[in-house]
This record gives sequence, structure tokens and C-alpha cells, in this order.
Amino acid sequence: MADPRVAGLLRLIRAALQPPPGGGRIALALGLGVLCHAVFALAVLAMITAMFFGLSESLGRVPWPWAALVNAALIVQFPLVHSVLLTGPGGRFLARLVPGPHGATLTTTTYALIASLQLFALFALWTPSGIIWWRAEGAAFWAICAAYTGAWLILIKASFDAGAEVQSGALGWMSLLARRKPRFPDMPERGLFRLIRQPIYVGFALTLWTVPVWTPDQLALALSLTAYCLIAPRHKERRFAARYGARFDRYRARVPYVTPCRRRDDAQ
Repeated sequence: MADPRVAGLLRLIRAALQPPPGGGRIALALGLGVLCHAVFALAVLAMITAMFFGLSESLGRVPWPWAALVNAALIVQFPLVHSVLLTGPGGRFLARLVPGPHGATLTTTTYALIASLQLFALFALWTPSGIIWWRAEGAAFWAICAAYTGAWLILIKASFDAGAEVQSGALGWMSLLARRKPRFPDMPERGLFRLIRQPIYVGFALTLWTVPVWTPDQLALALSLTAYCLIAPRHKERRFAARYGARFDRYRARVPYVTPCRRRDDAQ
């Protein structure tokens, strides 16, 4: 019969040679988190820079007239994929993208990563038309730059009011790191959400129209994505109505959609 002390020593040695529990989980959470936020930052930088020049400067080099089709596809792919991934089948697809048992936990991170890749592709791969209609100069330039900065600040503030961890994709990888199910923030009603129900979409739309350089490229982008910013929140509000019920109905009754206004009850 083997000496129990030897058997105990062997168990200790085997335990010491095992990788630390959760090592793969931690590496996956941190690795995907770094990738998500790095691509997110690149996408935002590409968007700010490209629109500042009215999409007259970009990396796309597709010959015309084929460039018009490619540019149109770049515009369409963002709202289309962005919306489809928010559906039930889209969520299940996101959960399967990461192999193993952690895909469902990481869905917000993979969603933000895909959205960032879409935005980066739109603004980095755009093929400029080479036509510039108008370029702000002098005092007009500085005034428009201030408005452009203000629009971005509205978008950032609205994203924080809605829950920065969801908007940036941090919720998924941080939940995995903490070994807990993702806890989504409550229905946003504070900050800019006190004034309008869709401040994120309004902020995004404002960035499209407060640029110092105007080209046919920028106009096509602004018209297309502004239409998306007006229509897409309707689908979001249907999800909120299903999730929050009467609470969302009361919020919708007292807060306007996208245009701040003083309600009759407040004026009395």
C-alpha cells in the first residue's frame, strides 16, 4: 500500500503544476477588452478626422464610377448590421462568435468591437469624390469647429448618461473578469435623457452637420445617417417598452423624442 504521505505530496505537486484557475478566462477578458477599446478609439479618431475634412481625405482608392457603389455599401453596412445584431437572432449570433462558455457574457464587447470595425471601415476606406463645395474660413471656421466639438461632447455625455460600460463594450469583458453575469444599467432617465429620449442619436446626427468642409460625400453621409438616427430609435423604444412596460410609457409621455420642448404641464 502506498504511503499516504507520498500520495499527499504527489497531489500537492500536481496541483502546483496546474495553471491558475480562471487564467484562460482572465486572458480572454483582458485580451478582448484591449482589442475592443483600441479599435473603438481608432474608429472614433477616423470618424472625427474624416468628417472634419468633409470626407475629402481618406484611404479609399476605388476608381470611379465603382467608388460610388463601394461608398454606398460602406454607408449601408453600418446601420444594417448594427440593427440586425440587436435582434434576438443577432444576439445569439454574437454569443456564438467567441468559442467556449463565455460567448454570452461577452456579447456587449463583441457587439461594440463589430460596430467599431464598421465605423472604421466607413471612414477609413471611403473613396473621396475630390469635389469640395465649401470650406469654412476665418471666424466661421472657428465657430463651426466649436459647434463640431460641442456635438461630440453631447454625444459623449449622452453615452455616459446611458451607461458608458455598455456603449464602450466594457460591460462584457469586465463581467467576465469579475465572474458574474452582465448587469445592464437601468433605463436611462437622467442627464440629457431628462430633456429628450434619444440624446445619443441626436448627438451623433449633430456631428454629421457641424463640419467645416462640405462635399457631396459629406452630404450623402449626413442625409443617410441622419435618417437612420431618426428611424432606428423607434425599434429601440419598442424593446424598452417590452422590457420596462408602464414605466417606459410614463417616461415617453413626459419626455419628447428628439427635440427638447417645454411641455404644457410644466408651463402652468
